[in-house]
Amino acid sequence: MPTPHERLYPGRQFIDTALDALDSKTRMSRELTIPYLQRAAMAGIIIGVFYGAYFAVVATFNAIPAGDSTLIGVGRFLGALVFGWALVFIYYSKSELLTSNMMVATIGLYHKRVTVGRVFGLLTLCYVGNALGGLLLAVIDRFSTLVSGGVREQMIHSVAVKLGYIEAGLPGMGDLFMRAVLCNLMINIAVLLIYNGAIKGDITKALTMVVAVFIFAFLGLEHSVANTVLFLIVGLSAGIDPLLAGANIAIALVANYVGGGLLIGAYYAYANDERRTG
Repeated sequence: MPTPHERLYPGRQFIDTALDALDSKTRMSRELTIPYLQRAAMAGIIIGVFYGAYFAVVATFNAIPAGDSTLIGVGRFLGALVFGWALVFIYYSKSELLTSNMMVATIGLYHKRVTVGRVFGLLTLCYVGNALGGLLLAVIDRFSTLVSGGVREQMIHSVAVKLGYIEAGLPGMGDLFMRAVLCNLMINIAVLLIYNGAIKGDITKALTMVVAVFIFAFLGLEHSVANTVLFLIVGLSAGIDPLLAGANIAIALVANYVGGGLLIGAYYAYANDERRTG
């Protein structure tokens, strides 16, 4: 039988699970820094591989002779479904992804389990690891034919769209910001559903993560780590404006934190804080 507090705060399991995860992450980042970086790097590699698969699917459908807008749409749909499995691989390989750590760290900050400085250090270390993994994959792609032909064209087009938000000035940057907020909102809703114990089967957990990432990919939402990896891949193979790319990532990072750290982490930490009622 659930306790009175559990009935009043049905999300307490989510908070407790997130705090336990944070304790493990902060201890590893302090005492086992290199293994933690390796976990974060693996997340960057996984995102890069699945992002490449997404562009390969889209390019394949775009290359069909006499293709029309319907086929292009099918390609984007199937590509987004493929990319959706990236979060599943990250979750079950125990890799460290910055955007979900934003939520976990904010919950810990609310409950005074970590300091602001410690949160900044943890998230910075995670981002560095994610970027290093993306850089390794970018080097692999650079010295292979994986990023060539239609795949290369699709990646370059995607980068042009992303950098176009910055070139468009404040309206474009506002668009980028809102897309990045929604992106990490979706990612962390999936993590919430898994952490709160309501979803128990591995198949259901996997489908939850696939759907969340599918929405982000299909709608063209903005993910700071995915953008970092894409910019590294295209930068090494075709060149990129580093200032525009840096501005895109900076805005996406802040907005991802708003979507995952504040709208999910801080919101649910407050909503399930039994200390407010004694």
